[in-house]
Amino acid sequence: MKIGFIGLGNVGGKLSGSLIRNGEDVQVFDLDPDLIDLKVAAGATQGEGPAQMMRACDAVITCLPSPAASAAVVHEMLPEVRAGKIWIEMSTTDAADIKRLAGLVAERDGRAVDCPVSGGCHRADTGNISIYAGCDRPTFERVLPVLTHMGRRILHVGDIGTASTLKVMTNYLATANLLTLCEALTVMKASGVDLGLTYEAIAMSSGNSFVHETESQLILSGSRDVNFTMDLIQKDIGLFQKLADDAGVPLEISPLMIQMMTDGQARYGLRAQSDRMIERLEEATGLRILADGFPQELVDDEPEERGYEVARRH
Repeated sequence: MKIGFIGLGNVGGKLSGSLIRNGEDVQVFDLDPDLIDLKVAAGATQGEGPAQMMRACDAVITCLPSPAASAAVVHEMLPEVRAGKIWIEMSTTDAADIKRLAGLVAERDGRAVDCPVSGGCHRADTGNISIYAGCDRPTFERVLPVLTHMGRRILHVGDIGTASTLKVMTNYLATANLLTLCEALTVMKASGVDLGLTYEAIAMSSGNSFVHETESQLILSGSRDVNFTMDLIQKDIGLFQKLADDAGVPLEISPLMIQMMTDGQARYGLRAQSDRMIERLEEATGLRILADGFPQELVDDEPEERGYEVARRH
């Protein structure tokens, strides 16, 4: 399968890198020519843009920063969509919008896959990230060999839109966990408990989580660079709040999280790293939430392995 990849930023650059590293035939495109050059040097070929790439490739993957960006690219590709062509959307986007765009692709006898990822940029870099895939079963089976180069665990979730709905839910949970960890670490520091000890106590407890094992390390080292920015957090938790509003679910924690992140952006910048939220509490208390022995950046130490489909419970 000849694959086009559009969007070579923090996540897309790493996902496309896994395809190239594993010998797939990949064309790449981004608005930043330097990012294209990096992938061409690694073995990709340069695409001319969305229309040409859909014409030349069997499948085109998009990994873009907003629903509007994805929609613009899909509309450029549409004239070249025909039977056998596949659009794979790996951005975190709005479920209603991807359903609409997938419908336009289907009208031209193409297929679409709603295909967001979860697990952090460091795992995207090694092909060990998790992937949700929403599409019909025959399309899933066709793209599964490609997905298993980019991710370790692949979950077929059913209809278009379901994957994006699940993804914004998981990002909502991750953000809630980040904010509670900021509070927990600060309270332990204020109570005189060693923060290295605190990290280990959480890691072996019922309070442990993926976010603790990753972002807490970057908070404690002082790096505060998880490669995920506050504007992306706001997009995702805003999409989750919209799901709740549309379903008539009266959430209490979600609006507070949005308010807290808005304050973080006002203090540190719209695109500040999300784990800088700890600095709000540092400023409020005069404490420094730091400990020795933690890394400046996350590195996935799992060996790269070919991915596999996760069996869902029925």
